[in-house]
Amino acid sequence: MSYQLRHTAPTPEQVALASHLAGKLGIHPMLGKLLVDRGITSEEEARHFFRPQLSQLHDPFLMNDMAVAVNRLNEAMGHKERILVYGDYDVDGVTSVALVYKFLLQFYSNIDYYIPDRYEEGYGVSYKGIDTAAAQGVGLIIVLDCGIKAVDEIAYAKSKGIDFIICDHHVPDEVLPEAVAILNPKRPDNRYPYTELSGCGVGFKFMQAFAINNGIDFSKVSALLDLCTVSIAADIVPVTGENRILAYHGLRCLNTNPSVGLRAIATICGIAEREVTMSDIIFKIGPRINASGRMQNGREAVTLLVEKEYSTALEQANQINTYNEQRRDLDRQMTEEASACVRSLSHLEDRRSVVIYNAEWHKGVIGIVASRLAEQYYRPAVVLTQSDGFATGSARSVTGFDVYRAVQSCADLLENFGGHTYAAGMTMRVENVPAFRERFETFVEEHILEEQTLPTLDIDSYLDFRDLTFKFYQELRRFAPFGPGNEKPIFCTRKVYDYGTSKVVGRGQGHIRLELVDGKSNKVMNGIAFGQGGKSPYIKTRRAFGICYTVEENTHKRGEVQLHIVDIRPLE
Repeated sequence: MSYQLRHTAPTPEQVALASHLAGKLGIHPMLGKLLVDRGITSEEEARHFFRPQLSQLHDPFLMNDMAVAVNRLNEAMGHKERILVYGDYDVDGVTSVALVYKFLLQFYSNIDYYIPDRYEEGYGVSYKGIDTAAAQGVGLIIVLDCGIKAVDEIAYAKSKGIDFIICDHHVPDEVLPEAVAILNPKRPDNRYPYTELSGCGVGFKFMQAFAINNGIDFSKVSALLDLCTVSIAADIVPVTGENRILAYHGLRCLNTNPSVGLRAIATICGIAEREVTMSDIIFKIGPRINASGRMQNGREAVTLLVEKEYSTALEQANQINTYNEQRRDLDRQMTEEASACVRSLSHLEDRRSVVIYNAEWHKGVIGIVASRLAEQYYRPAVVLTQSDGFATGSARSVTGFDVYRAVQSCADLLENFGGHTYAAGMTMRVENVPAFRERFETFVEEHILEEQTLPTLDIDSYLDFRDLTFKFYQELRRFAPFGPGNEKPIFCTRKVYDYGTSKVVGRGQGHIRLELVDGKSNKVMNGIAFGQGGKSPYIKTRRAFGICYTVEENTHKRGEVQLHIVDIRPLE
C-alpha cells in the first residue's frame, strides 16, 4: 500500500495560519494544521466547527417547493385525510419514515407507514404500494429517500386521487414526477444552500418547516435527530456543512436521550454503556437496521424505531439481530463465490472494473458483496442477480470515482437505475448483461485515474510518539463527528520498534496487540492491528518499521491513549 499526504504540502502562509489558530485556541500545532486543511481560517470559524449550533441550520423554506409541501400537509390534516409515510428499505429510508411518522403522530392519528418489499416490489415507489394506499383511502403519500424517478408510478397514483410529496436526495432525471411538491436539493433548479443532505435529512427539513409554520417548538423536531444521525452515518453522505450540525447534535441525542428503539439496538450491540460514535452506527447499528429489509421486510425496522415500550423494543431488536446473523452468513458465502467468479474472469489484470452476474445470488446482500469486491480489487464493482425475470444489481465505487455516472452512461441498456457518487442500483434485461459489462468497462477505463485503482492510504501528518498525549486525544475528539469530507485523521510514525511484548491475538491469530517504541522519544505506545497477524514475524525481528494509525482512548485504561493501527510497513 502506498502512502500519500491527504492534502498538499502547506504553504508558508498556511503554516503561519495553522500556528496562529493553534495558539489562539490552545491546541496542539498539528491540530491547527488539520483545521486549515479543512478550510477553517479564523478563530470564529474554528469555534463554530468545534461547537456546531442548531441555530446555524438553514431556513427550510429556502428549499424548492417547501411552502407548497407544508400547505398540502396542513390541508390533508385539516381535512382529516389518511396520510401514508412511504420509504425505501435501507437505513436512510427506514430512519426517514420513522422520523416523519413519529413527529406527525404527535399531532395527527390518521397516519400509517409503508416500506416496500425488496423482493416483491423492488426499489422505490411500487404499484403494489399505491394500490395498498388506495384500498386504505389514502389521500396523501409522503415518500422519503426515493421517488425522484417514479414518473409513471406517481402518474398512476394521481389517477387514483392520491397526491405525493417527494423527499429525496438522489440525482433526478430530466423529467420530474408530477408530484404536488418535490423536496430534493439535487434538483437542477435547486436554490437550497446545502446539497448533500441524506434522505432523512430532507425529511427532517420538511418537519422543521411544518413546525415553523404551525408554531410548534423546535425541540419537538430536534428530539428526533438521533434518527437523522443514523441515516447520515449509514448512507455515507458528507459530514460537512448542515450534515455536520445534524450529526453533532444527533450523536448527543443518541448518547443522552435516544429513542427507545435505538437504545434497544445499542443494547443488543453491546454499546449502550459507552459513548456511541459514527463508526458504531456504520458497523453495528446500521447493519442491524438494514438486515430487516435485506432478509425480511424493512417495516419491522420502522416498527422497532417508533416503539415506545423498551421491553417490546428489546424483543424486536433481538429479532433484527437474528436477521443480521443470517445476513452475515449469507454475506460470507456470497463474497467467497463472487471472489471466485472474479478470479475466473479472463484478462482480469487488464480490466478497470468488475461486473459479475449469478441468477441464484440473494438480492438482499449484493450491495454488501459489491462493496467487498471494490475494496478487494480496487475497481468499481457491480454485482447482479436475477429478480422477477430481470437482472438487478448494485454498484460500488473506489475513492474519487463517480460510479453513478458510469451506470448512467449505460442508461439505454437499463430498465431503471438510481444512486449517487459511490453507490448505485440498476435493473436490466438479462440479455443486456454482457453489453452492460463492456459499456461499463469502457466508461470506467476512459474516466478513472491510475491512482484510483491502487491501494492508497491518505495520511494527515507525520507524528512522533511524544506528541501522543491524552490531552492531544481530547483535542482531536473535538473534530468529530467524522465521515466523508471530515475523515478521522490518520497519522504516520515512520520508525518504530517492537518493545518485545507484542503478540498475535484473536480467532485464527489474525490480529496483533502491539507495544511499540519510536526511535526518538523512547515512549512506549499500545496499539491494536486488526487483520494484520501475518506481519507478526517481521515485527518480532526487532527491525524498524512504519505504522499508520488513528488515535483512540484505551478502553481498558481510562485516561490513556492507544493506537488503532491501519497499516504496518517494513522499512526499505
